[in-house]
Amino acid sequence: MQCGAKCFLVEIEHNGEKKQVQVKAKSSVRARKTVRIQFEEAVNILSVKEEK
Repeated sequence: MQCGAKCFLVEIEHNGEKKQVQVKAKSSVRARKTVRIQFEEAVNILSVKEEK
């Protein structure tokens, strides 16, 4: 975890299923990038929300 990182809840569609993934990142852009790397770009990102 990096300094200044926040927790994001990313809603994705993977293999026809909707899932929610919790990601720790500095910004919503980095959270999207992390999810794409984790799921090998075969994922549709529906929303990114910062958890409080």
